[in-house]
Amino acid sequence: MLASYFRKPQRLVVGLMSGTSLDGVDAAIVRIEGQGLDTKVELVHYTAVPYDDTLREKLKELCSLDRSNVAMVCGMNFYLGRIFAEAVRLAAAEARVPIDEIDLVSSHGQTVWHIPEADPNEWHQVRSTLQIGDLSVIAKLTGKPVVGDYRTADMAVGGQGAPLVPYADFILFRDADKGRIAQNIGGIGNCTAIPAGALPEDVIAFDTGPGNMLIDEAVYQLSGGTKSYDDGGAWAAQGRADESLVDRMLSHPYFALKPVKTTGREMFGKPYAAEWIGEARRLGLADADIVATFTAFTARSIAAGYRDFVFSVCRSDEVIVSGGGAHNRALLRMLAGLLPEQRVLTSDAFGISGDAKEAIAFALFANNFLHGIPNQLPSATGASRPTVMGKLALPE
Repeated sequence: MLASYFRKPQRLVVGLMSGTSLDGVDAAIVRIEGQGLDTKVELVHYTAVPYDDTLREKLKELCSLDRSNVAMVCGMNFYLGRIFAEAVRLAAAEARVPIDEIDLVSSHGQTVWHIPEADPNEWHQVRSTLQIGDLSVIAKLTGKPVVGDYRTADMAVGGQGAPLVPYADFILFRDADKGRIAQNIGGIGNCTAIPAGALPEDVIAFDTGPGNMLIDEAVYQLSGGTKSYDDGGAWAAQGRADESLVDRMLSHPYFALKPVKTTGREMFGKPYAAEWIGEARRLGLADADIVATFTAFTARSIAAGYRDFVFSVCRSDEVIVSGGGAHNRALLRMLAGLLPEQRVLTSDAFGISGDAKEAIAFALFANNFLHGIPNQLPSATGASRPTVMGKLALPE
């Protein structure tokens, strides 16, 4: 089965991405040609399979130290494998691509916990990460080889296991004359600064902090659970941000850390959102003002990350936004206002679907894995060397 993969000049790979926003799984069917930094990719079809509210809330419990347990993690690992397998089959059906023509599946998995730095007070809390959605379940249910569990290999060679997408950003957006920042705004925001004419080792990448995570949680709580996100940024646009409250939120020690740095729901999850929603209510902010404040917090944390860690090192002409945050017009307006010397665009302007970009990236990672080619950037993750990330599950 795998031997035929290498004989094809072009291959169809389904990339699966399920992020910290816990909104669902993205499935991208990608036509891939070549390997390594010269890989060519073409999006054939993209679909999103949303998590329902019950599953989303259960996953939030799973990511909470005081509400999770080993039985929940064990069961959800297999349950999500079924969800991911169904996403592969749905994408193929929608694209009218026979499942037999799919060569490979690549799954990021659902992150439930991430420890980028060891806890000196707990001997067992070593640097580690956990993504669930069992690869063998996906392989057996789709009949396709599946590559996944990428982050662990990077951490094994000294990296933080994130961010990984900068490798794909470098392939997709590098330019001989323009400096660019690729900014993904999913649950967490992460940026990839690519200087003009950059080599892989010139790339600067890090998590900028919460992306949609706090906004989504505020919308969910303030709407009484009737909404899970601020559609188009319409609710934020009705309010006025409390900039003094944003200043206090930006005092979080994460933002002062120098790259390489990563974060996630364990730092900026539901308890963190509840704390600041409570503070906003004590200040008498209206609901729209709270959503606007959280949106401004995301925009300012991104711009501050550039100011503190990028602009002093390399010139940037364009900021290319992808992820769910690219649909939040209020957030994009705020970001553009904070970055007057940069042109703020979405990745769709470059022919790369902002919704599908991360799923495309993981399809690319799987292709490199089978070729035995490193598929991460040590300059982004802090790893001691380039390495091949991933594990393989076979369908037979």
